[in-house]
Amino acid sequence: MKNILIIGAGRSTSYLFKYLLDNAQSEDWFIRVCDENQDLAKQKVKNHSRAEAVYFDIFNEEARRYFIGESDLVISMLPAHMHAIIAKECILQKTHMVTASYISTDIQSLNDEAKSKGVILMNEIGVDPGIDHMSAMQIIDDVRKLGGKILQFETFTGGLLSPDSEKDNPWKYKFTWNPRNVVLAGYGGAVKFIQEGKYKYIPYHQLFRRTEQIEIDRYGKFEGYANRDSLKYRNIYGLDDIPTIYRGTLRRPGFCRTWDVFVKLGATDDSYIIDDLDYMTHRDFLNLFLAYNLHDSVELKLMHYLKIDQDSDIMEKLSWLGMFDHTLIGLKRGTPAQVLEHVLMKKWALTPDDKDMIVMYHKIGYEIKGKKEQIESSMVCIGKDQTFTAMAKTVGLPVAIATKMILNNKITKSGVHLPVSKEIYQPILKELQKHDIHFNEVYGPFIGY
Repeated sequence: MKNILIIGAGRSTSYLFKYLLDNAQSEDWFIRVCDENQDLAKQKVKNHSRAEAVYFDIFNEEARRYFIGESDLVISMLPAHMHAIIAKECILQKTHMVTASYISTDIQSLNDEAKSKGVILMNEIGVDPGIDHMSAMQIIDDVRKLGGKILQFETFTGGLLSPDSEKDNPWKYKFTWNPRNVVLAGYGGAVKFIQEGKYKYIPYHQLFRRTEQIEIDRYGKFEGYANRDSLKYRNIYGLDDIPTIYRGTLRRPGFCRTWDVFVKLGATDDSYIIDDLDYMTHRDFLNLFLAYNLHDSVELKLMHYLKIDQDSDIMEKLSWLGMFDHTLIGLKRGTPAQVLEHVLMKKWALTPDDKDMIVMYHKIGYEIKGKKEQIESSMVCIGKDQTFTAMAKTVGLPVAIATKMILNNKITKSGVHLPVSKEIYQPILKELQKHDIHFNEVYGPFIGY
């Protein structure tokens, strides 16, 4: 019997647990679920004969050593900054680890030690990062197999609402994953990419005004803004000499232009604490960032400051959120970003009737035997309900399949990895198709950036 330890039983784990529990008997697995909230862990286990739920504090060294030492593989569904604590113990205990998070500097530094102990640390095996890597590498490797050269690589992913759930929401958006990450998207530094051989940088205060327009058959129009550092993926994908590479995040049209209001005001700042929050309203919060004027309303000051027309859909979106309301914020202290997140949760929390949607889009231009062409590849996954969401499906299933492959010795190379080799991505993508996660590809002439 192989023992699997899952640390963290949060919102993105429903499909992960279902897959592992459904296959526990045939694969001869025993699954131990650890969480600070033992009741939450019990809900995921559901009295399954091959699983148990236990309380676990990862900062308890003795408990960490015991639970990881008893396991053949650990799945860490903790916040990204906690993975290194688990990874170090996994190396000491010669236990493999799988996470859906980006490879951090701390994790990467463990590569040699993991290799020496024969430990696999598989990272970036969720949706983004994860399915984006695997689906892109499949196209890139197919082009190379035909003797082609990649000229352009653009990729976008978005966690959104399904078309049926957009309804009268002018933003056409709600939180479908970690709200804090949404509020702080792009905060803290310029994003980087390369376009036609030229390095490009977008500072944070311009990020949401520099968008790309994308249309996906049957699902309509989207806009994408640049995401993180695209340049590092040249080496990961073996595209060191590529003229254009760009990674982005998808939203519905109009979202970015209105979100830019919060950025320009400073409402997404996470560097200082706001005083006297106890009796502050939504309206007061906006007014914090506007000039003092005894006679003008908050609306007038905002429109004047950011040159917004009175009949602009920007004002409609802000009003729909309740940003001009005399409603108490409901926090005692917090940074501007924390206050904004708290206010947004009042309207952007999913309701029982809402369904989420994951959208992924790649545009890859290439040249084969002097002929330039491009592939547009898209994947849309719609959630079933608030438990079995599209986010949980596209994050959890790749993690679960990779876990099965490691335990069955289909992945054997030790060290720190992400899923860009054919031996990893081909079987995972093939199995994901059985769960209705698949890509539609459209071929055409190369258009360029």
